[in-house]
Amino acid sequence: MSGGTVLVARLDSMGDVLLSGPAVRAAAHTADRLIYLAGPRGAEAARLLPGVDRVVTWLAPWVVADPPPVDPARVHRLVRLLAGLEIDRAVVLTSFHQSPLPLALLLRMAGVPWIGAVSEDYPGSLLDVRHHVEHGIPEARRMLSLADACGFPLPPGDDGLPAVRRPLPDTRDLTGPDGYAVVHVGADAPSRELPQELAVKTAVAFAERGMQVVVTGTEGEADRAAEVAEAGGVSLAGRTTVAELADVLDRAAVAVAGNTGPAHLAAAVGTPVVSLFSPVVLASAWAPHGPRVRVLGDQDAPCAGTRARRCPVPGHPCLASVTSDEVLSAVDDLLEER
Repeated sequence: MSGGTVLVARLDSMGDVLLSGPAVRAAAHTADRLIYLAGPRGAEAARLLPGVDRVVTWLAPWVVADPPPVDPARVHRLVRLLAGLEIDRAVVLTSFHQSPLPLALLLRMAGVPWIGAVSEDYPGSLLDVRHHVEHGIPEARRMLSLADACGFPLPPGDDGLPAVRRPLPDTRDLTGPDGYAVVHVGADAPSRELPQELAVKTAVAFAERGMQVVVTGTEGEADRAAEVAEAGGVSLAGRTTVAELADVLDRAAVAVAGNTGPAHLAAAVGTPVVSLFSPVVLASAWAPHGPRVRVLGDQDAPCAGTRARRCPVPGHPCLASVTSDEVLSAVDDLLEER
């Protein structure tokens, strides 16, 4: 397959979109134009992906954790928009627990003649390629395998790792000189966050080593970020776009974060990542994808595989058991690999 307009869809959050980057590059290699259909939480990240020509944003009520009611008028507007894009082929990317079929139906209604997706459910006439993939493999490889099954192999020389467009906006006026440590507070779900006490102790340990600390997070996490930054760092919570955050992470020596989009963004710009990973989802699938990643946390804790948004075990033992000494040891291992 070659040429034409290809739509790639991933309707959830920043990390999911960043992990789709290799699949996007595979599709873009032979497409004349690549359109990315993203949810509101992933649209900024989609604009950072090499190969993307246009981003369309739409909130899918069958994907988000706090879904709005289905609005027929919104659905029909999306169908009309998609119909006007003259899409030749669509690749619908989903997590293992999501169905591609609602979007495939809307794409068929928009006149898209060819659609591929991973689907456990019988798709009837909604899919041209119904791909199956092994459970638990890295999510970036899972999506890339679908692109390949749809006739979009990676171009020669592509390493198949997440990446972002460059140049990135210069944020030195916010961070100061390169080589600091980033500590990211917060995540989409409380169960996946870096524990606050551990974040504070880790920032203190970095400061005791004479290392500048940059604390990142959303505007709603500003109070927590300020507490962490009291150890001698600076808080940028709520002060950066996704592209600016990419630059902050790019110039860091290392990043420490929970299971959250910025951890994937750090890996995508090539910065070493210590991932405090709650096993509510599989680390084999969802840990940051790159060569310089260390995963900490009890992956056999009772919460494993529950997909719980709030920790179902008192005390959050899977991450509360990790010490700042263990974090710093993982940091040292990563920095020694340079």
